[in-house]
Amino acid sequence: MHTFTSCSRVMVAAAAALLPVAMPAHACTRCLHVFADGAVIVGRSMDWVEDPGSEIWVFPRGMSRQGNAGPRSFEWTSKHGSVGVSFYGVATACGMNEKGLVANLLYLAESDYGTPAARPNLSIGGWAQYVLDSFATVDEAVAALEKEPFTIVAPVLPNGEPGVGHLAISDPSGDSAIFEYIGGRLKIHHGRDYTVMTNSPPFDDQLALNAYWKGIGGDVMLPGTIRASDRFVRASFYIDAIPKTVIGTKAIASVFSVIRNASAPLGISTPGEPNVASTIWRTVHDQKDRVLYFDSATSPTVFWVPLEKVDFTAGAPVKRLPLKGGEAYSGDASGSFQPAAAFQFLQAKPE
Repeated sequence: MHTFTSCSRVMVAAAAALLPVAMPAHACTRCLHVFADGAVIVGRSMDWVEDPGSEIWVFPRGMSRQGNAGPRSFEWTSKHGSVGVSFYGVATACGMNEKGLVANLLYLAESDYGTPAARPNLSIGGWAQYVLDSFATVDEAVAALEKEPFTIVAPVLPNGEPGVGHLAISDPSGDSAIFEYIGGRLKIHHGRDYTVMTNSPPFDDQLALNAYWKGIGGDVMLPGTIRASDRFVRASFYIDAIPKTVIGTKAIASVFSVIRNASAPLGISTPGEPNVASTIWRTVHDQKDRVLYFDSATSPTVFWVPLEKVDFTAGAPVKRLPLKGGEAYSGDASGSFQPAAAFQFLQAKPE
């Protein structure tokens, strides 16, 4: 039996105050686990109110990029090749580069990127892709991004929602970082302990709520709704509960089991609860062996893309794995990619 102190009551009240906050219907989850054999595996769910027409893309090294944010758009050339999952054909939602760095962009309604200033501007649609194109490790990315080389501009998404989010990255060493813009200021959480991220509230508040639930203990009780704060608690408990000695395909399956636990049923709808969205797809990235696994909520099979079978040579064609037409794959899908023109990042027009 657990005795609740006055401090605990305060935390319960704080948690209760945060839970009912109405947010747009977006509810993704990201979790990471480091296994004893050195495998680093990160999973994420894409929860959305409609099918965003996601597809999987191969981007080679040496691509000239620009942030699609007006005359002062940020520009760069891709240093690393990557495989990424698109969102509405205007953004990279998640992906892994040839060095094993993984980026996951999740919705965060409280995001505030500040007013475009003298710096170049980058559409939020290119934020994750810039990281994949440019860095081999989390340390490299943090050192560059903390200098704020650009201002992120967040235009409206094709479905009419604000295009706002926060970014989680990890590398094959197990290092991790989370980037948020709150009140116009960049906040970076950097360290191997930051293994879980969901949506609202901002990350500091999620950590505070999770600390309360750790005091209760997941074997006693866990919050069971699909609200972001509840999913954060469940994913945190279960990702830590995975045996570190699991290896190979069982390690992949273990992380899939955690991200599925934090998923929402297809077609779910709750009147008066806008923070509800079905899980459309899930990814699991094996950062040690450089394999992307993809699990569609509407397909009976999981397929994967081993990056060692992908041509990232500078000058090689951009390729696309069609998905939005209902295509289904099973097993190794690396041979099913087709040459395609790279998508343009979500167009932004800074004022």
